Amino acid sequence: MLILATLRSGSLHGYAIAQQIQTRSDELLRIEEGSLYPALQRMLIEGWVSAEWTNSPRSNRRIRVYSLKPAGRKQLEREMKRVSRAIEGTTKVMRMVEA
Repeated sequence: MLILATLRSGSLHGYAIAQQIQTRSDELLRIEEGSLYPALQRMLIEGWVSAEWTNSPRSNRRIRVYSLKPAGRKQLEREMKRVSRAIEGTTKVMRMVEA
């Protein structure tokens, strides 16, 4: 879900996706390469993202840039609803503990 949400703002390569998540979460969340790239591969297979090889403008190295597809936007909406329900349920349970 975090990867899809990050790609809403535009196409990014893998390392930039991880950096955006870390920065936007005020350093609370970190996505390790061992989790990021398999997740991106699954999203490619599912048709949620597309990928294109290009050269980095800074280093002229080949990088793979990922973009969010319409199916990925729909999946992100589903995931956001699921997480919202989970947070709501957790909050209800935590309120019971306080009482």
